[in-house]
Amino acid sequence: MLPLHPVERGHLDVLSDDVGVMQHANGSRPDPSHGYCTDDVARALQVDLLHQRELGWPAVAESAWRNFRFVSEALDRRTARFRNFRRVDGTWLDAMGSEDCHGRAVLALGETMALAPDGGLAEAAEQLFLDALPAALELRALRARASVLVGCDVAQRASPTPAIRDACRRLAERLRSSFDSRAVTEWPWPESKLTYENALPARALLVAGRNLDSELTVASGIKILDWLIEVQTSVTGHLSPIGNGWWPDGGERSRFDQQPIEATSLLLAAQSAFELTSDPAYPIAIERAYGWFLGANDVGAAVAVPEHGASYDGLTATGVNTNQGAESTLMWLIALEHVRVIRATGQVALGVPDHAIVTSRA
Repeated sequence: MLPLHPVERGHLDVLSDDVGVMQHANGSRPDPSHGYCTDDVARALQVDLLHQRELGWPAVAESAWRNFRFVSEALDRRTARFRNFRRVDGTWLDAMGSEDCHGRAVLALGETMALAPDGGLAEAAEQLFLDALPAALELRALRARASVLVGCDVAQRASPTPAIRDACRRLAERLRSSFDSRAVTEWPWPESKLTYENALPARALLVAGRNLDSELTVASGIKILDWLIEVQTSVTGHLSPIGNGWWPDGGERSRFDQQPIEATSLLLAAQSAFELTSDPAYPIAIERAYGWFLGANDVGAAVAVPEHGASYDGLTATGVNTNQGAESTLMWLIALEHVRVIRATGQVALGVPDHAIVTSRA
């Protein structure tokens, strides 16, 4: 079993300023020319919530509030959609962000409702979550819907309102129907190619299936997750994610540039599956995904830089992409903390640990 590393926020602090987390880096140095994006700031908020378990809330409270303020400012009240890209001077570059951006923001807000011990932050996150929920129900992108569904599952355990439960039900039905429509085809994916964060929809089906007590929804999630694990496990047994050139139905699969988001999304989905099934295949998948960061991959190169709390941006045929941007670093930090909880408790939790849900405003 590969070692667990202590919490290290050094590189995250380097990438952050008073506004948010800069999305790109040249090597280990932040690149201000590309500014910030709501996608990454929302993930940074999730990391703050995870890190409180080891470091305590006072160590991350300032960062969590800063990241929440960024997400709050990203919501365009005219459209009820989140903007995504922001210059370092604070101005926004887009009137409306991607659907994925909206979904990730909603997911981070749901986790803040459930995990923030600061009642003021939890309540502010709940209000923003509810403000963004109607537009979230109109999203059509597969991963955006999946992010919202996971966010609704977590939020419902903190604030079990009819509106959130109804959103869970509606989103779960839409997501499951996307996959069930492929049940009799050789290509089980509801899109013409596999692209990025492919295990996220499987995770969403699993958490929704438990939430709604739907065996069919769970079975749909298990089926697609098992397929993703199978096609992304090398003949020698390590994780080999779909590369950044994607994998079209009937076409050649891209082997490189492998991204940290693939390893982390698979790890989180396998965590959810193990809680539901106790199948020992899923802890193996979790450890393989964790191992990918530490060199158990196609070229034997460490992608994470644990001593700095950083990750390289991808794995190429000749080694790593030496830039250490926000998404990659945050994926490493999220993966590490989930593995820490799994190993410490001897069990896994669906989405977030039940013992960590500290607020309830039924």
